[in-house]
Amino acid sequence: MEVVQTLDLGCRLAIHDKAWRSFASDNYAGVHPEVLAALQDANEGHQSAYGYDQYTKALQDKIKQVFGEQAETFVVFNGTGANVVALTAMMPRWGAVICSNLAHIETDEGGAPERVSGLKLFNVKHQSGKLTPESIATQVYDIGFEHRAQPMVVSITQSSELGTVYTPSEVKAIADYCHQNNLLLHMDGARLWNAAAALGCDFADFTTNAGVDVLSLGGTKNGLIAAEAVVVLNPKAVDGLIYLRKMSMQLMSKMRFASVQLLALFDDGLGIRSAQHANKMAQELRSKLEARIAAGEIQGLEFTNPTDANAVFATLDPKAIETIRKQVHFYDWNLEIHEVRWMCAFDTTTEDVDRFVDIITEALKS
Repeated sequence: MEVVQTLDLGCRLAIHDKAWRSFASDNYAGVHPEVLAALQDANEGHQSAYGYDQYTKALQDKIKQVFGEQAETFVVFNGTGANVVALTAMMPRWGAVICSNLAHIETDEGGAPERVSGLKLFNVKHQSGKLTPESIATQVYDIGFEHRAQPMVVSITQSSELGTVYTPSEVKAIADYCHQNNLLLHMDGARLWNAAAALGCDFADFTTNAGVDVLSLGGTKNGLIAAEAVVVLNPKAVDGLIYLRKMSMQLMSKMRFASVQLLALFDDGLGIRSAQHANKMAQELRSKLEARIAAGEIQGLEFTNPTDANAVFATLDPKAIETIRKQVHFYDWNLEIHEVRWMCAFDTTTEDVDRFVDIITEALKS
């Protein structure tokens, strides 16, 4: 008689050290428990595929409530996909995008916007991570000149790659310049929730009402898994997006599981609560280090950017960097000046911060 053996996996699939913490990225955090509960609720029974499910319809309705009745939502897997699909839909093949020289589409997406879409990126120098109408204007020339890719879209990141936040008036000034010069405005909102939490205003105040045409709505960095969206705020700004999403391999079949996660962020203020906590932990990390600097316990640490959202940037001795990193993982930012980035997430605790501050203090003492 043949004996069929089965595996009783139980908790054996959890093979990582659950106590391990880092300040490398909010992408390192897991899925928020409330989001996991929403996923479980959505898992029973069958639903139509490819976005024809009740959860995706509910998400469409919610996005209209938040961003305006004209808003259209296209759920995708990840932020790079959202940016590529959005920018591709916003311009013809001869178009170009003006962005910061630190923009994620410029530095961290493996050339996807240019290789997948075929568009051209014109990068300009940032001011504390942000663009201004004046910096954008440096690339608005040779309009109609056949030898140069034509600038047609400006892309800004909210919050910026340096953790700074555009105010509604700053976004509006950029949008006004764009529209006066026949440009469209795209916002990469990978950390849009952190920006909203920092600003203390409605999403529409610094997107729809400020003149943003198309938004990449992030979720992964705020406690979701493989759930982002392109939100079209100006339907006239895109063409063929529904087809481009499929062509770009960003159309998921079981879309209800992405849509319900995004819905969960809007439920009972979960997204804002999570972002507020991440921002608070970053402020706490910075203020506790500043207190130790003031007390003379730390030498050689300088902060390089404002901490508007959930990121702290600092320079310190490279030997101290390596000493600290042996205990807590984080990323270098600018190797030339020994600048590092410390990120907080929805699940960062005060105990995590205190331990990290102690480790930094000990390294900079020695």
